[in-house]
Amino acid sequence: MAEHNSHESHGHEQHGSLKSYVIGFILSVVLTIVPLVVVLNDMMGRTATLSVVLVTAGLQFVVQLFFFMHIRESEKPRWNVMALIFGLLIMLTIVIGSIWIMLNNTVAH
Repeated sequence: MAEHNSHESHGHEQHGSLKSYVIGFILSVVLTIVPLVVVLNDMMGRTATLSVVLVTAGLQFVVQLFFFMHIRESEKPRWNVMALIFGLLIMLTIVIGSIWIMLNNTVAH
């Protein structure tokens, strides 16, 4: 009889360790507290505050993907990341294009 790994033979997905979940949780908490403190204490100007919020939101997105959604732990992690980047590129194109059209619509002005 051939020996099988229980994870492979039953098709179960392998999840992260407790250590990775704790690291992800701590990073998520820090990335939530930093912009909250900056906004509530009015520590920076409007542009800098917006930049802090946007950067921490982007980092929060990455932390969620890698530590909790296990984007790199499947059979083909490279394709998952490439599909995600492609989807984000399409979304940004639609959002930025829509804003550009709304701001440059000469008929509405």
